[in-house]
Amino acid sequence: MFQEISQSSIPAFFGKRRPAPLRTCRLDTETRQVVLHVVGTFLKANLYRSAPPSSKFFSVKCTSTVQYSISPSPQETSHLAPIPLSGNSVLLISMSRASQYENDSKLSVQYYGQNKDLLGKAVLHLTAVEISLDVDADRDGIVEKNNPNKGSWKWGPNGHGAILLVNCDSERTYGKKPDAEQDYISKVSDLKDMSAMVLRTRGPAKLPEGYKLTMHISQGDAESVRVFRSRSSDVVNNTMSKLYNYFVKDYPLVLSSEVLSQEVPYLGGVAEMRFYVEGLRFPDKDFDGLISINLSLLEPICTGLPETPIFTDKVVFRVAPWIMTPNTLQPVEVFVCSTRDNYQFLKGMRNLVAKSGYKLKICHESVNRGDRWMQDELEFGYIDSPHHRFPVVLDSPRDGDLRDFPYDELLGPDFGYVTRVAHKKDVSSLDSFGNLEVSPPVSVNGKNYPMGRIIIGVAFPTATKGRNMTKVVQDFLWAQKVQEPIALFSDWLLVGHVDEFMTFVPAPDRKHFRLLLASPDAGYKLFRGLKNYGHGEARLFEGLKDEKPRTVDDILDDDHLQAENNYVQSCIDWNRDVLKRELGLDDEDIIDLPILFKLVEDEDTGEYRAVAYYPDMVNMIVLGKNLGIPKPFGPKVNGRCALEAEMCSLMEGLGLSCTFIDDFASYHKLLGEVHCGSNVLREPFNFKWWNLEM
Repeated sequence: MFQEISQSSIPAFFGKRRPAPLRTCRLDTETRQVVLHVVGTFLKANLYRSAPPSSKFFSVKCTSTVQYSISPSPQETSHLAPIPLSGNSVLLISMSRASQYENDSKLSVQYYGQNKDLLGKAVLHLTAVEISLDVDADRDGIVEKNNPNKGSWKWGPNGHGAILLVNCDSERTYGKKPDAEQDYISKVSDLKDMSAMVLRTRGPAKLPEGYKLTMHISQGDAESVRVFRSRSSDVVNNTMSKLYNYFVKDYPLVLSSEVLSQEVPYLGGVAEMRFYVEGLRFPDKDFDGLISINLSLLEPICTGLPETPIFTDKVVFRVAPWIMTPNTLQPVEVFVCSTRDNYQFLKGMRNLVAKSGYKLKICHESVNRGDRWMQDELEFGYIDSPHHRFPVVLDSPRDGDLRDFPYDELLGPDFGYVTRVAHKKDVSSLDSFGNLEVSPPVSVNGKNYPMGRIIIGVAFPTATKGRNMTKVVQDFLWAQKVQEPIALFSDWLLVGHVDEFMTFVPAPDRKHFRLLLASPDAGYKLFRGLKNYGHGEARLFEGLKDEKPRTVDDILDDDHLQAENNYVQSCIDWNRDVLKRELGLDDEDIIDLPILFKLVEDEDTGEYRAVAYYPDMVNMIVLGKNLGIPKPFGPKVNGRCALEAEMCSLMEGLGLSCTFIDDFASYHKLLGEVHCGSNVLREPFNFKWWNLEM
């Protein structure tokens, strides 16, 4: 049954937060048109183009389920009177709710001649459906219906956009590999590492003949994402879904690098179809982390010709970045290696970790094969989303004898793995992760870094040659965005790691941390004070096997050593200025530690570079308020090491407890210290990375 509808009775559709999609619809006075309409969109029909020759007027009738408006708005005296037809007369058609049956709504346009005689009639048979491809665009862990911001991504606490985890853990414990490397779901537990996406539809039991739904991604995005479908959610509130979830065959692959487009079922009635979106790779130089997934409704033209998309819904995800954890975050587990010669070191570490109340994981020699440098092989971080998070280890390209440990021992359920492969010729000592640190949260010139800033060491900016962290690792770190890196000058060191001259410790005041810097000047100041108080004969290295003791006087009288330390101090001061500028620090935020260096010849280049003269106390492990510090074997005054006493005095003012660990023979002599030989898995930030203002 048709009824006349006046212009004033048309609901206002253009007040929505996002523009309603508009598509052109043909009118035909010779053949009835069957049209599938998507609720929330508009059909636009050019009235003049479809009018019979000599048409001067038109009128519109429709069923009550259809709304329309006419442009330009007619100056009618009665809503029953024919409307003058002009060359730009346009009809906008919409339906506000889904149809119960196919073709249950109609709209007709009658065309009249000069004398109001009927010349022709165009009829549209309309079926309305609701289609919404939905994601967790407001980041609350719930896939809401048709969020107006689901098709874009915005940073910040008032931002929007869905988040995707890289599925880089392994549900398998035997023959394991990262889950992202297999194009099927081996265990239903793997679904929690993916982001939910829901296709919601409402309409008749089936679509008109030839219409279909298809999901598709671009070739560029296909390398970064996979989509699986859950058959068990094909019926809303299906009581059997829990049972079906035990069968992985109920999660067929929909989209991948091999399948860019695939038809998905239209279920009829009120229905939801659940999909699981899997991230395959982290942001990097060639990937900004944004991924779009599209759902299109296709309209048939005729047999043998391709269908035409008449409606597309789009959702956007951002892949979660890999995030490092600074010393100020709570420890979870400490990792060290056991070797045939590091008994004293292990004894000290066991006592420290037990006192601190954390777990200790010892990598035995059958796994480490004599490689003791746990810090250099890997860096702990994590990934986070509103629905799930887990730790992820970044494996260094150094590939020493510990190279299998991150993959074989750490990769597992809810423990991810990522690495960057570099050409062997490009890898140097600066690619070990003692050369990769991160600051606590800072604010710099009004810009907040609530997750701190990554710190790496490189060659001096003006150097024509020198060692650098390999480009693939630097590109990866920069691409994560949330912890904007700072490059320091570390190539002056023989090993070349930033942890040889700096670290961070928690503090109760100011910025809630202090930057600790190695300082030859502080070392000489301490030794001169000892001499002035009559302790010039006090000896360093006393009692150490195969180590010749040296007195305070010996050190102060060594002009060559003084010159070398003047050079080292200038290098550290250059970095000090960079850190103050890039982290927004004042001198009160920095503590200088009394540490001396010496220059030795680099066998590979013949150049002279610095190593610590005695155990490098800045190269420590931070476990809450407990510090594990290399035992310096400094000059003793009244039975106590003067270097240890100074260190305790500086740290205890911050409420920190110092434990000195003997690493002299097993680490210091091999050009490393406590931090180099250990690693700490820490709790993640409370701050959510997607709330960062960019």
